[in-house]
Amino acid sequence: MSRNFLFEILAEKRQVVAQLQSEPCNSQLREDALEIRRTAVPHRLLEALKSESARPKIIAEFKRRSPSAGMIRRGVSSIDIAHQYQRGGACAISVLTDEAYFGGSIADLCAVRSSTNLPILHKDFILDPIQVYEAAIAGADAVLLIAAAVDDRSLRDLRQAAEDQLGLDALVEVHTSGELRRALNAGASLIGVNNRNLQTFQVSLETSEALIAEVPDVSHRRNADARYRSRKGA
Repeated sequence: MSRNFLFEILAEKRQVVAQLQSEPCNSQLREDALEIRRTAVPHRLLEALKSESARPKIIAEFKRRSPSAGMIRRGVSSIDIAHQYQRGGACAISVLTDEAYFGGSIADLCAVRSSTNLPILHKDFILDPIQVYEAAIAGADAVLLIAAAVDDRSLRDLRQAAEDQLGLDALVEVHTSGELRRALNAGASLIGVNNRNLQTFQVSLETSEALIAEVPDVSHRRNADARYRSRKGA
């Protein structure tokens, strides 16, 4: 039987969420996130992607390792990489915070936040609003929501927690036509196509070409101001 990477990752992530929910201070996370975001500039990632600058709109990613590539670079400084990305013209920085499979942490996001004024995308396997609040407190401007990881109701609730409650952008990641429809039905403003199948970790670059052709005209979408294409994703 072939290995299902997504199943394994989500099983571990549920344990992480349960631990977060069991901590005494978890009930305060939402209020802390709301307080931090009260004076924050909303929807910075969306605005960066909408910029009329002639530069390509690149979200540069900080990732320590992955299940497919293994360790990417040992001992790397997230701050140094963030500085390089900013000098290179990135419009935003994505930070992998999953520890078990990608070697990241919320500390990486905090470090990047302290070193750059670029919009920051919190990239993890989000299953519960408590993770959205944690990301906001750490300084994220946007969160990744993976359609394959949650059901329709959770996808809608997580998007609303991010965008409507906190003014974060929610980048909804899809890999199939069905997931694209679910993202649109959930009210997604930003949709990212992942060419990697998260169950098998196989990559097909044709995925984004096929799915982008299925996206309705922007005039027919709720706040459909930008689209983000990922060549390889996770």
